[in-house]
Amino acid sequence: MRGAGCTINDLWDRNLDPRVARTRLRPLARQAVTPFRALTFTGFQLVAGLSLLLQFPTPCLYYGIPSLMLVGTYPLAKRVTHYPQFVLGLAFSWGAFMGFPALGVDLWSEPMALKAVAALYASCVSWTVLYDMIYAYMDIKDDAKVGIKSIALRHEKETKAVLSGLAIAQTTLLITAAALLNASPVFMIGTSASTAATLGFMIWKVKLKDVSSCWWWFKYGAWFTGGGISFGLFAEYIFQMDRDDRQLELPPSAWRELI
Repeated sequence: MRGAGCTINDLWDRNLDPRVARTRLRPLARQAVTPFRALTFTGFQLVAGLSLLLQFPTPCLYYGIPSLMLVGTYPLAKRVTHYPQFVLGLAFSWGAFMGFPALGVDLWSEPMALKAVAALYASCVSWTVLYDMIYAYMDIKDDAKVGIKSIALRHEKETKAVLSGLAIAQTTLLITAAALLNASPVFMIGTSASTAATLGFMIWKVKLKDVSSCWWWFKYGAWFTGGGISFGLFAEYIFQMDRDDRQLELPPSAWRELI
């Protein structure tokens, strides 16, 4: 679906991309591919995405299809608002809604799960806006000339303060989601510490006026933060497995006391 979103974006921007240095060599921008062929390719991408979605329980289909509206409207957002990155975050973070239905959990009948998903979704949206704000800095001069709107242009004078606020929001919302799901302190501490540290380091080190620096941190920064979150998940898994094993080893008398 992300690939389809990129193709749709390039279709909408095929007349704008030639006027931006970074995007002028994209296939549609340099007319190496016709719009009809790009649409055909998008169709194949959507069919491939649907075939994967059909491998999951049926409720996932109902949760997944609405994301197409966001995928299709993101390119339009940059023409009417300085916050298209927020619309991008809504689209790219949609997978947060899919995990529980994939496990057979009905979000609407499980209020706590729904609250956790909402917090996780908001956390992912904050993360997407954060790293795409850095990405937008690569085109900030051309965007101003062409008339493309972005959060980087809107908050050019207080960018790092906005990035810091987004980092705090992401970390706080991620911890909130974990707390709602009764995650152990192993996950809470490991994830919050690694997320705060990696995002803080990226915001401190990125040179917003340097295109190569913005590209490097956009490309690799998510691996650092995502790696920390993954480590927290793995540590939580080991902790839960060890706890379950120890409970199974309890003598009958101890089980009676627990009961």
